[in-house]
Amino acid sequence: MTSIIATFLGIGHLRPAPGTWASLVTTILAVLAYQAGLALLVPLAFVAATVAGFVTVPRYLAGRADRDPSEVVIDEVAGQLLALCFTILPLWNHGAALGFVSGAWPGWVAPFVLFRLFDIWKPWLVGRADRRHDAAGVMLDDLWAGLFAGIVSVVLAGLYHAVLQPWLG
Repeated sequence: MTSIIATFLGIGHLRPAPGTWASLVTTILAVLAYQAGLALLVPLAFVAATVAGFVTVPRYLAGRADRDPSEVVIDEVAGQLLALCFTILPLWNHGAALGFVSGAWPGWVAPFVLFRLFDIWKPWLVGRADRRHDAAGVMLDDLWAGLFAGIVSVVLAGLYHAVLQPWLG
């Protein structure tokens, strides 16, 4: 069970870029939940993935030399869900449509792209957590990346709605 959770049902074994695959699947599931009227599942799934990660990652890493194996992607799932909460919850609160092609598609594209950017680039606190080289660091770097991605997504949405949209007409 530990391996199933740590690898997010085996998605962590997909190549190349298992973290990107996990983030993409997570984003698709979040959008589908939103479209099914279950937007509040996204923050609940974030909490569940975070708790599951903090419980299973240390068990998965026990006795392994690699302290952050690429197949462990529950951390990407938790971080991506956190990033998505910043846009999905306000969209749900306003009754906005969220779709893959139409509707408020930037509400999932921006958090996805920004999360992957921060997770790969590892600026500031993201990199600091990653350099811990322990199970907590595996989880924390993605949670920081998700937090930063969510905040930047909200800032970009605010700039669009306050500055660009009125200017564009």
